[in-house]
Parts: sequence; C-alpha cells; structure tokens
Amino acid sequence: MQATDNTPSRKKFLLWSAVLLGSATVFKFMTGKETKNNKSETVKMLTEDGRLVEIDKTMLATGGKKITNDELQKWIKK
Repeated sequence: MQATDNTPSRKKFLLWSAVLLGSATVFKFMTGKETKNNKSETVKMLTEDGRLVEIDKTMLATGGKKITNDELQKWIKK
C-alpha cells in the first residue's frame, strides 16, 4: 500500500520540477534580452598622446568623412 501512496506525490514532484525548470528558462531568456539592450555601444579611439580610450557612440558627431591615406600620412609626419 505504501507504493500507491508515493505515486501521486512523485507525480506532483515531477510536475512541479518541470514547471520550475520551465519558468527558470523563460525568466532567463526574458532578462537576458534586457541586459543586452541596456549595454551601450562603444568605439575604441586613440587620443593625441597615444592612449586608447572607449567612447560611447551616442557622444560622437555623425556625418564626418573618412580621411584619405595621404591625409593620414601628412598628419603623422607633423
């Protein structure tokens, strides 16, 4: 008789385990997307004295043009 008494509790245990595991998985995916969106995008740049710094993309002015290789070489020779 003890075997029949344990069967419903075992089923309940397995059911609740599956529910908790599924909930944890869904919660992980929902919170994972929020942290990726909150991460700001940065750009690595060199300062005039040669230090490497990271700058937030929102702080940069848009619409700038790329310099040519000749302009870069002239700037380095200065």
